[in-house]
Amino acid sequence: MRSWSAPELPRLPRGGRALRLYDTAAREIRTIEPGPTARMYVCGITPYDATHLGHANTYLAFDLVNRMWRDAGHDVRYTQNITDVDDPLLERAGQTGEDWRGLADREIDLFRSDMEALRILPPHDYVAVTEALDEVTDLIGRLRDKGTTYELDGDVYFNAAAAPKFGAVSGYAEERMLDLFGERGGDPGRPGKQHPLDWLLWRAERPGEPSWPSPFGRGRPGWHIECTAIALATLGPGFDVTGGGSDLIFPHHEMGACEGHVATGEWPFARAYVHAGMVGLDGEKMSKSRGNLVFVSKLRRETDPMAIRLALLARHYREDWEWTRAQLTAAEERLARWREAVARPAGPDARPVLDRVRERMSEDLDAPGALAVIDEWAGRALAGEGADADAPALVADTADALLGVRLRVS
Repeated sequence: MRSWSAPELPRLPRGGRALRLYDTAAREIRTIEPGPTARMYVCGITPYDATHLGHANTYLAFDLVNRMWRDAGHDVRYTQNITDVDDPLLERAGQTGEDWRGLADREIDLFRSDMEALRILPPHDYVAVTEALDEVTDLIGRLRDKGTTYELDGDVYFNAAAAPKFGAVSGYAEERMLDLFGERGGDPGRPGKQHPLDWLLWRAERPGEPSWPSPFGRGRPGWHIECTAIALATLGPGFDVTGGGSDLIFPHHEMGACEGHVATGEWPFARAYVHAGMVGLDGEKMSKSRGNLVFVSKLRRETDPMAIRLALLARHYREDWEWTRAQLTAAEERLARWREAVARPAGPDARPVLDRVRERMSEDLDAPGALAVIDEWAGRALAGEGADADAPALVADTADALLGVRLRVS
């Protein structure tokens, strides 16, 4: 699948720092230590509606991880999937009378344009589920050969009792797992399952649904196995970071980790599980099912995409928060101040700015702290302090390379 165009990254003076992130599975902030090539998998969209701010908040968080790794001298192998066949997509297509493939293609194109406008670095591997069906069926076959699957009316399930590390990612009690599984696409109450938390690997063909041939009969993949198969095919086991919104901790990341562990024998499946907070509106999580969405494409028609990015950066990536128009107004004002400051012929020494932004971003992506550093420099520059002719350019490059905020306007 075609990705989107990459923005050009300014080259900063040497000095990038090791990145510390909150690892959900470890329940603590810890240093992430990739090899020469850092490997990251971030769960992608189900393309049945436009990109909303909750999406943007998540993909911006992992864009910051990508940028910090690159600043520290790592190459980055980044994979993102597209769940281009799943129940919500098929349900939306049925409601609108649109072909599900056409709906998916249109929304994927819009997502690409939103990500490009927000200057999100594109994934190295951008993989649609429909492009990875062989990998999915091969992985299900490996799990079956290990005796960890069973069939129920033609559907293939993973037996949760066969996963020795089940629960290690989320740390949740079974009661909470059951509640979340039912809320997030699972079927804990289906009769005939060996355990309510067993999950679907392959869904047998149903009338009116797309299906593909497989060793298990015609059908389509379950949700969790898709990401596991794509991650293994592009990154291999033991990659550095799996990422997504906090609503993916359970069941999605929990179940994917178990699939990868059983299939490969390696633990952990990912060395760190990193999750972005939820963005709300009117007291509820922003989601397509609730219809309380603020679309990036609509905001882009109203304001500079860099102001949207700054509004998101003003909240720590792990924080749950509510969107308001006042936050965008504040971001527009900040962007104008920063651009005015870096347009000056000189300013205060910017080398401490670079050092402090790196310091704040290396400590679990403290973007609000990094913004405050540049705010302080911009205030001094606008007050006429400093005579360093190189400072404005270095501040602009710092904001661009590490925060993804383009301050130079052509």
